[in-house]
Amino acid sequence: MANSVNTERKTIFLVDDNLTNLTVGKSALAEHYNVFTLNSGEKLLKMLEKNIPDLILLDIEMPEMNGYDVIKVIKDKEETKHIPVIFLTARDDVEGELEGLSLGAIDYITKPFSPVLLLKRIETHLLIELQKKELVNYNNNLQKMVEEKTKSVLELQSAILKTVAELVEFRDNTTGGHIERTTSYLGILLDALSVVGLYEEEISSWDLKLVLQSAQLHDVGKIAIRDNILQKPGKLTDEEFAEIKKHTTVGKEIIEKIKKKTSERTFLEHAEVFAATHHEKWDGTGYPKGLKNKDIPLQGRLMAIADVYDALVSNRPYKEAFSHEDAVHIISAGKGTHFEPALVDLFLKIDDQFNYIAKSYKHEDG
Repeated sequence: MANSVNTERKTIFLVDDNLTNLTVGKSALAEHYNVFTLNSGEKLLKMLEKNIPDLILLDIEMPEMNGYDVIKVIKDKEETKHIPVIFLTARDDVEGELEGLSLGAIDYITKPFSPVLLLKRIETHLLIELQKKELVNYNNNLQKMVEEKTKSVLELQSAILKTVAELVEFRDNTTGGHIERTTSYLGILLDALSVVGLYEEEISSWDLKLVLQSAQLHDVGKIAIRDNILQKPGKLTDEEFAEIKKHTTVGKEIIEKIKKKTSERTFLEHAEVFAATHHEKWDGTGYPKGLKNKDIPLQGRLMAIADVYDALVSNRPYKEAFSHEDAVHIISAGKGTHFEPALVDLFLKIDDQFNYIAKSYKHEDG
């Protein structure tokens, strides 16, 4: 049966300036389809403004607007370009057929047409169109499923990451909120880098969202530091400070172990760099490796500023919080020794944003 492609009756527009052809065509199709006959291309285009058929049978040789002119208009409009068009022609013209196909027609039917052949050709093309739509819907649904699954995985990853970060802060109860604040400061620095075009080529390859998430693991190595050192309510001895310094190498080792068990490396590679290098100094006097200048990865050079600023403006058992102005002065004084000069210059242009974040967290803490 011609309507076997779908239980719903399809609608066909039959366009021909010959009344006999319209009558014969409608008679052949009416049992299986909703058929509307039109005797000119102009009337078809007017009809298409309010009604979209499943298929158009379009005569080529018509006065005023021929079939080629009409299909150009149909295929040029977003609302109608998807409608399958079959040309009707009394000519046996290979060049004409090629022109019509190049304009977007899906087939040619020669007049006078056989009703049985006409039905079969229409049924075939409607089935093809139905399958195309089903394939598009399947692909769209598949894409949606992939996006939802990806979103779910990212949300799970983010939740696990946040839990690990909070676990570190719970053990080091002298630095509450440090991870969130330093991540915010890092975000400000990354935005500023983009604005001024500094290290543009390097950061263009970064997924900045992943970079910021990975930065939350910069202190993960503190998990391995003893409580009596990590939570000591006073200044550390040299031996205790040497123990604290190990959190950089321990953090790197922890992330390396995770990397061996997963194929997702980009996120962990950033996290490893943050953990291992955020205490390195521009002049080579930092730890754990004493890296110097641009031997320190950019992630570590950026986090050094964010980390130190937060330590300065926060209360610690061994000191009161410095004012924002004093913190800015200390970081400025560390230009070329503790910190990269270009990054200090950048920080001095946007330090008010750091101050805003610091005040916001103090306000939340009451």
